[in-house]
Amino acid sequence: MKTQSLRLLLFASIVLLTACVQKTKEAQTKAEQPEKIVEKAPVYDTNKPETILKAVAYAHGGWVDLWKKQDVQYTYDYRTADGKADVSVERYVFNNEASLGKYVQHDINIMPGEDGEVIQYFNGEETIVMVDGKKAENPQLLGVSDFLRRANYFWFTMPYKLTDKGTIITYQGQEEYDGKTYDKVHVTYDPEITGKEQNDIYVLYVNPDTKLIDRFYFSLPFLGVNEPVIIANYEYENVDGQLIATKRTYFLPSEQGYSEEPNIVQTLKNVKFNNGFTTESMMENL
Repeated sequence: MKTQSLRLLLFASIVLLTACVQKTKEAQTKAEQPEKIVEKAPVYDTNKPETILKAVAYAHGGWVDLWKKQDVQYTYDYRTADGKADVSVERYVFNNEASLGKYVQHDINIMPGEDGEVIQYFNGEETIVMVDGKKAENPQLLGVSDFLRRANYFWFTMPYKLTDKGTIITYQGQEEYDGKTYDKVHVTYDPEITGKEQNDIYVLYVNPDTKLIDRFYFSLPFLGVNEPVIIANYEYENVDGQLIATKRTYFLPSEQGYSEEPNIVQTLKNVKFNNGFTTESMMENL
């Protein structure tokens, strides 16, 4: 595996650990109704690793609580070590996974090197892109935008997506990192469900005290990285009862190992729920 190829493609693909879940979700235009979920403190049992992921969801505030908040808006900063950044205002509606991003800076994934205001909008069924108020028709831009709209939503709701249909969960014992002992949970997906021969893998480091995922390794089969060697570290803030990963740092492997400084830093600021967005009104007052 060459670091250079990772650098060239990772910017548009770092969230591809969700790809198999994305494919599953494409057949579902609406999120799972909270009435189908029993929201109570689960038993945390390493002999039953699925209970660990249920505990993770509960510790984050719970899917029922998030659903009741209806929608969210925040400012998303996606920045590489060389100082380039994509900065967007993100809006999501939870009942149909509608996702909007207005880019106030786009140096990496969206029209790098070009001027123009860019708005991406996935309405739960299809993605449209507006550049300076005009509907874009460029297939590459539309493809990247559709991917980012679905993926950014997934990352925000990741604690509640880890047990989606087709997930295969395995407990891998404990490991110490940064003075803490973590439970390691291996997650991949059933190829009969995803329709993919090579599925994404990630190894979660779950803090048994807080029930939060502070760190994980993941693969990127899309880039030929079939083993979970890319590192993500998460830091959380409590926003109206939901623990949100407002700082995410990513480390890419090289022949020399991992650098001390992250290759990519993502931050979420000004997170606000219950904005009154609907699928029809999401593009208003941007």
